[in-house]
Amino acid sequence: MTSKVNAKPSTPITPQAAQRIQSATARANGGSVPKGSFAARATSSAAKNSK
Repeated sequence: MTSKVNAKPSTPITPQAAQRIQSATARANGGSVPKGSFAARATSSAAKNSK
């Protein structure tokens, strides 16, 4: 039983959405965003999508 993982989302993340995610993560972690966290990956993805 294998499941196919779609590597590219159907709706790319926007820089504004990534900013909201990063802001919420920073508030929850005392001002820092952990490396490799969902917020960090979202920010990276938004930067790639905006090019």
